[in-house]
Amino acid sequence: MQINPPLTEEALHKLASGIQLLLMDVDGVMTDGRLYLVPDTSGNMVETKGFDSQDGIALRWLQWHNIKTGVISGRQSPATVERARQVDITYVFQGHIEKIPIYEQIVADAKVQPEEIAYIGDDLTDVVIMRRVGLSFATANAREEVKRSANAVTSAVGGAGAVREVIELLLKARGAWENLLRKYEVK
Repeated sequence: MQINPPLTEEALHKLASGIQLLLMDVDGVMTDGRLYLVPDTSGNMVETKGFDSQDGIALRWLQWHNIKTGVISGRQSPATVERARQVDITYVFQGHIEKIPIYEQIVADAKVQPEEIAYIGDDLTDVVIMRRVGLSFATANAREEVKRSANAVTSAVGGAGAVREVIELLLKARGAWENLLRKYEVK
């Protein structure tokens, strides 16, 4: 992970230790950004996309540590709804290119302060949220403008471990990673 100045590694870990809510974009963050349009049995086009299984299990681990999760996406997709159900994402908002009103709604409902929120994004519409949270991440495949706006940039690209990378950082900052390794008997 690349940390953008003026943030230091120590400051990054301190901020990460206080995160209570992880919000994300979907396309380009939870997925590689590709949209697959395939015909259903009636000949109607259906959109599908691929999600990373390691991101998924990591999202479940956040629940064990009382960290809520949420997605705010500009696109409407049944695949996103199903993935959110599978990994128990707390907040699912789709079809919102203008993300500030949704962000404010989530903050009010979650009863958290902005500094207790982390956000992962990849495109220009994400920067407005990134500027309002305590800790912001851009995926390795993010637009350059978004990378410059983030506190840190993941080594992994969206849909291939970027979410997992951020979650591991959050769990390590809380001191929970070693317990998770022991639980799974990892040496």
